[in-house]
Parts: sequence; C-alpha cells; structure tokens
Amino acid sequence: MATDVQSPVLLPHPLSDELIDVIARRFRVLAEPMRIKLLDALRDRPATVQELQAATGSSQQNVSKHLGVMFAAGLVARSREGTSVRYAIADDTLFTLCEQVCGGLQRQAAHVDTLLRGGTPR
Repeated sequence: MATDVQSPVLLPHPLSDELIDVIARRFRVLAEPMRIKLLDALRDRPATVQELQAATGSSQQNVSKHLGVMFAAGLVARSREGTSVRYAIADDTLFTLCEQVCGGLQRQAAHVDTLLRGGTPR
C-alpha cells in the first residue's frame, strides 16, 4: 500500500555520514533507467511482473531483478494473488522527487536555450 505524501523533513545540517549513506543508497536505486520506467508503469495501478514486462518491453528476468532491488529498498510493495505477485508503489514521495528533478531539468534547458539564442540568462 502506498504511503501518503507528506511535507518535507527538515534535515540536520551538516548531514551525518550515516544519513549521507542512506540518502546515497536511495539515489543509487533510482539511478537505473529501467527502475524509473517500472515506477512510471506502476504509477496508475499495481501490476504483475508479466504486466510490467509487457509495459516496458523488457524480459521477465530483468523486470524481476529490478523489482527485487526496489522492494528491498522499500520503494515498492508486493502482494500475492493466487500464483501471481502484484507490485505497487510503496513510497509516493518518489513522484514528488521526479517532479522536482524534471522541473530542474526544464529550468536548465530554458537557461541553455536562452544562451543559445544569444540572450542573457536571468
């Protein structure tokens, strides 16, 4: 079951080495493009490995491997339904993070576009 999106946590500054390791581990899990693709496929509804395989065009073995990594990291949840296992998003904050990253990329692209057109960035 997915968690409710909550307000951001105020992080201590400076970050402890242990907290830095936890944060880096989360980003390493998200750094794989197939995992982003699988999370996007799960955004609308839970799905089985077979459904995710069809949605991503990847092999069953590859989908299962990435789901296992994301399950171990607490990003997805799974439940057994008969002979199938259905995966769902376990942490809705992933999409807030993706929106923040995409917003930053959009601003960066606009900045580069302005420079390429000979303008002065703000």
